Amino acid sequence: GGFVPGSVILIGGSPGAGKSTLLLQVLATLADKMTCLYVTGEESLQQIAMRADRLGFAKQPLHLIAQTRVEAILQAADSLKPQLMVVDSIQTVFTDDVSSAPGSVSQVRESAAHFTRFAKITGTIVILVGHITKDGALAGPKVLEHMIDCSLMLEGDENSRYRTLRSHKNRFGALNELGVFAMLEAGLKEVKNPSALFLSGRSEDTSGTLVTVVWEGSRPLLIELQALVDESVGESPRRLSVGTDAQRLAMLLAVLHRHGKMPIYNQDVFINVAGGMKITETSADLAILLVIASSYQDKKIPANWLVFGEVGLNGEIRPVANGIERVQEAVKHGFTKAIIPKANAVKKIENIEVIAVTKLAEALEYL
Repeated sequence: GGFVPGSVILIGGSPGAGKSTLLLQVLATLADKMTCLYVTGEESLQQIAMRADRLGFAKQPLHLIAQTRVEAILQAADSLKPQLMVVDSIQTVFTDDVSSAPGSVSQVRESAAHFTRFAKITGTIVILVGHITKDGALAGPKVLEHMIDCSLMLEGDENSRYRTLRSHKNRFGALNELGVFAMLEAGLKEVKNPSALFLSGRSEDTSGTLVTVVWEGSRPLLIELQALVDESVGESPRRLSVGTDAQRLAMLLAVLHRHGKMPIYNQDVFINVAGGMKITETSADLAILLVIASSYQDKKIPANWLVFGEVGLNGEIRPVANGIERVQEAVKHGFTKAIIPKANAVKKIENIEVIAVTKLAEALEYL
């Protein structure tokens, strides 16, 4: 429902993802309605002004300060009394209470504690920008994520202009909400229909390609899965997964071998989620297995097919949440056939043929 007064929000992302650009756009947009303060510890005021000019916000009444000392920042905030304040970034600021260098565990923890206390006492909305490690996790002590009210991650491939903003923690709203943006010359622009974006490069009736639907926060999202199965030339077959959990892929391959009677133990298996998306739920299990089977047998799958469902270790197809809404989203994009768990096929949906399955063998036989 928007920014909650007194809340502390942490936004992380890789270098160049667009964190500073997104926050500058947010503050400049809200500057006419409330007092906003942008604190930069990484760039000069001239650099911020140049970016604002490029984005078309140079004339907005936005307050800027270049400062890294926490006590000086809070003193300026006490004087200005902003309703919304951004600190870019928490790794560059320091407090006099700690003798270690900026970015250290103790400095990040104590600096964040100061800003959190300020937000709760004054009702100011505080947004902290955080760096990430090479593993993709937020840098700094784990207690930092416990202190704040909302944790966001801005993700995106450096070779793609699209960015996803995902919520990992939110005390005031739904988890796993997803925002999709395009990075343009004029800054980040919202993508109104993400499903159409991720399906835009699909070709007609090919093997090793299939569409599934995942639930992101409060909405369904259609994404394309790609698989390549090829005979292994090494002693141990390769299992490479991009956008899905590698451990779960290994488990699903064992289910496919045991209950699908498909001997792929001597095959290299590569899985890719198109568009740089990451699947974090189990509803794509059935689609992953069918797209692997399609590539292994070189059988084409019609482009207007949709598949989703969780697969158990005994080969059973389990229902997923919001099954009807997922199918309805597919209908909007022209899909005419859906293979789904039988427990999700509770009512007839117009303009699409639903194939309800209870076992993996049934879905493979239909394929």
